Amino acid sequence: MADEAGAEIIISGIVQGVGFRPFVWRLAQRLGLSGTVANDGTQVVIHAGGAPLALDALEQALRKEAPALSRIESILRAPAAPPRETGFRIIESAAGEVSVGIVPDMATCSDCRTEMADPSARRFRYAFTNCTHCGPRFSIVTNLPYDRARTTMAGFALCPDCRAEYEDPADRRFHAQPVACPKCGPRLMFQVADAPSLEGEAALTEAVARLKAGGILAVKGIGGFHIACDARDEGTVAELRRRKHRPAKPFAVMVVDLPAARALCHVDPTEADALESPAAPVVLLRRREEARLPPSVAPGQERLGLMLAYSPLHILLLEAFGGPLVMTSANRSNAPQVYRDDAAHTELSGLVDALLTHDRPIARRLDDSVVQVVGGRQRVLRRARGLAPMPLALPEDFAGSPAILATGGGLKNALCLTLGGRALLSQHLGDLDEPASAEAFQTALADCTALFRHQPEAVACDLHPDLFPSRFAADFAERHGLPLIEVQHHHAHVAAVMAEAGWRRRDGKVLGIALDGLGHGTDGTDGTVWGGEILVCDYPSSVRRGRLNPVPLLGGDAANREPWRMLLAHLDAAGEGAAADELLAGKPLSTLRAMARKGLNAPLTSSAGRLFDAMAALAGLAPDRLSFEGEAAMALEAAAGRQESAPYPMVIEVRNGLVGEDLLEIDPGPLWRAALADRAAGAPAATLAARFHDGVAVAFAQAALRIATDEGLGTVVLCGGVFQNAHLLEGLTARLEQAGLRVLSAAAVPTNDGGLALGQTVVAAARRSA
Repeated sequence: MADEAGAEIIISGIVQGVGFRPFVWRLAQRLGLSGTVANDGTQVVIHAGGAPLALDALEQALRKEAPALSRIESILRAPAAPPRETGFRIIESAAGEVSVGIVPDMATCSDCRTEMADPSARRFRYAFTNCTHCGPRFSIVTNLPYDRARTTMAGFALCPDCRAEYEDPADRRFHAQPVACPKCGPRLMFQVADAPSLEGEAALTEAVARLKAGGILAVKGIGGFHIACDARDEGTVAELRRRKHRPAKPFAVMVVDLPAARALCHVDPTEADALESPAAPVVLLRRREEARLPPSVAPGQERLGLMLAYSPLHILLLEAFGGPLVMTSANRSNAPQVYRDDAAHTELSGLVDALLTHDRPIARRLDDSVVQVVGGRQRVLRRARGLAPMPLALPEDFAGSPAILATGGGLKNALCLTLGGRALLSQHLGDLDEPASAEAFQTALADCTALFRHQPEAVACDLHPDLFPSRFAADFAERHGLPLIEVQHHHAHVAAVMAEAGWRRRDGKVLGIALDGLGHGTDGTDGTVWGGEILVCDYPSSVRRGRLNPVPLLGGDAANREPWRMLLAHLDAAGEGAAADELLAGKPLSTLRAMARKGLNAPLTSSAGRLFDAMAALAGLAPDRLSFEGEAAMALEAAAGRQESAPYPMVIEVRNGLVGEDLLEIDPGPLWRAALADRAAGAPAATLAARFHDGVAVAFAQAALRIATDEGLGTVVLCGGVFQNAHLLEGLTARLEQAGLRVLSAAAVPTNDGGLALGQTVVAAARRSA
């Protein structure tokens, strides 16, 4: 027809596995357009013809009505000859250049949940119900483009009914790769040693009966096995702690829906959004006192890690059980989560009484993601199931940067790959000080680079040469003839927040406050182990301008596990040795002091994390020996609550560092004297904790303002694992903003070492492009 026009429209972004092609097909039907829509592995390509106004309407609808789980980065439209054929059809995926655009696993949608509850539906009470809008994705994909043959569902042949749904563009299961039903899909199984397996409803019934009787079960989820037990039964929870050798670290709890979550915790609207989001993470929420969960679920904690049932199996299990379940990763202490059935039978022996499992294989291990709401924003603490591998857009002037592989840090490890203007931050891989975790790291690296066909042009790693990821990076770079770029730990922390915020290279420098446990400092310093630093940074470079006053790390790594050692170091540095003698009677004080004088296994550290440990020890909130990282600091934050108090004083003064370094040092000496006075007067631990938090916030705000004024900077970045502490993050942010400074802090990327690799990639890319 004379008035017919044609167009080619290319959509880039997250457009695989979200129902984008059937969405386009439905738009074309509505608008009377002819043509095709295809997915070439990197983008969706539309060739459409029809009335010019209809083509305009198509472009507008693509922007305004796109599927909720998609993320459009660009829409490019160009004139083209109208299609010759009539009608509109969907073309099968073509193998092309693969992007990092696969969708994470998604919680069961409301339509599927309703269908599971309908006795007349084919999938009534089916534990593997899903559609285009929900279900497993990253946990089952084995290759790209994302099609059923390239997933762990390849072994389940579709029955005629499911095939009809799969091939009908008008159906919500059109090309839903995990689609299945009781006739053709995975089977639920209950397994216990020396007994025949049960399947389907019988399996679920037996699992619920065991849980109600105080049993401890392994439950196969989306990205691995959980260990589940009755969260209301103190004896059962205590037994689980005994079996796992996990005396104090909080357990996550799963409930069936939002009303059940509100019965246990206070839930504000932003927290409700997080709980009910497709990612369905664990959300840290304030506990209701009247809920009366056993103390052993989360010993000494104000907050509870809560998640909603996010898979059909979880929904059926929680509905039948009728109460909250502890739902913690299935592993032995410090080992990776179990995700294969054969490993579950061997590695979980003695930990669980039985297995509730199924025969859909899991392609890769994915722990539960963890978030908390601080300052009205959802902030990711662990990025895993439901969030990874959703790519992150890099600042606009990184679009032409080289492809970087970054290996992250030794704790809370995650890898990062860059491709074009996007970064893929891997799922949480854990702490790499255990051989099994280090092996999992190498498996994940091989998996990610193969899946996304990533060919790095450079390798980035932490400056510390003895960390496993740094050693691996050096070996990898040498074997592949690639440049190795070492990035100082705290510079990477700052750069990660800059990148998330879209800070461009041309935007200049920021002031970074990096507070964490320990990090290797730059060459030419006095050998201090860093951890409480104020830096002036851009992407390529970093200069230290301030720090906490260093004290000895008495006994080296032992001081990271025994907070009383840090209390001794800080009290001695404050001139309060007599108080230390009284408080720490019976400890080997003279030996440790001699080590400090001689510099034997007692390096200086400016660590903010160890400062928090020391105060927790003074307040009586820390055990002699920690059972997990962050235990003392978490107890201190819980005691402080959200109360405001008179801040403990700290001294800020300029001191000369080595190699001409003028440092603004924050000396906590007055803080310790005031805290000792409070303790002697009988002040409760909550008072000490609150005054300490506010004192740290005031001191760093004052120091940052002085340096920012000297440097002419208006933006401050807050980063490092200590800023998982909501009390500190909110208090310091408020004070900096009141002083007229812009504050950037992490949200989509973990502020702890889980975001380190992103910072490494952008620093490395900037240096390679310089």
